[in-house]
Amino acid sequence: MEQGVASSVGLAIAVLSSFMNGSTFVLQRKGILRAESRGASYLTELVWWTGTFGMGLGQIGNFLAYNTAPAALVTPLGALGVPFGSLLASYMLQEKLNLLGKLGCLLSCAGSVVLVIHAPKTDNITSRVQLEEKLLDPVFLGYVCIVLALLVLLIFWIAPAHGSTNILTYIGICSLLGTFTVPSSKGIGLAAQDAFSGSLLNQRALCLCIILLLTLVCSIFLQFIYINKALQYFDSSLFGAVYYVVFTVLVTLASGILFQEWSDVTFVNFLGMLCGFITVSVGIILLQVFKEFSISATDLRKVTSKKH
Repeated sequence: MEQGVASSVGLAIAVLSSFMNGSTFVLQRKGILRAESRGASYLTELVWWTGTFGMGLGQIGNFLAYNTAPAALVTPLGALGVPFGSLLASYMLQEKLNLLGKLGCLLSCAGSVVLVIHAPKTDNITSRVQLEEKLLDPVFLGYVCIVLALLVLLIFWIAPAHGSTNILTYIGICSLLGTFTVPSSKGIGLAAQDAFSGSLLNQRALCLCIILLLTLVCSIFLQFIYINKALQYFDSSLFGAVYYVVFTVLVTLASGILFQEWSDVTFVNFLGMLCGFITVSVGIILLQVFKEFSISATDLRKVTSKKH
């Protein structure tokens, strides 16, 4: 019963955080564009700082959500930020949102509902001892080594040469860093419970908590840097949409390896989550890839009338 209530609270926080995160890219890009038009630094723009503050609140919300609900339930809900960000961008940045884009918004929301219905509702790791065992698992350690190698390759070799022309470069960096953010957020909550419970301070738990906290801060800081680099060159709606898909896939993979939340998921629920993710992805594609198409409800009525 308590786990069900905690999951419901985590779900509500995750929804609010996704809306908050969906608005941050738009506000930050608005600030960057206004600063460029004045020939000044975006650090002088109040709008950019508003978006940055919103990003901080969104990260705090994500931290709380990951500590009250399974990561496989929280992560896909980031899809709700994509249509919200696109609607906000059409108003604040005059970015196009045609009929297909609106349909994409609807599909993204519908897919998110399907994901929530079929996602795992309980955690497989509920203590710091279990967390330590999973962190030292050879499979997870191997995955971490691969992620670190890819980050070094992207940050030091690929990004300087292709970052401004290929959106997947910065998205890849931010998404790979997210594979540290999510496990760290969830791990801090578990380690802190042992570190500060009772009259005696648990040194081992405190050490683990500090390591995870430093990992979380470093990954968020680097994500912040590369998100702003990306927003200097790319459309905020496009970045937010592609970022969601890549981030969700990588974070779900990382949390699945570490927390093994998928071990108790039935085939029906797995299929439901797969269909929900595909629905969200199709919605995002309609929202972004076809945004330059000039199509409206009036155009569809004209086509229909010609057929009759």
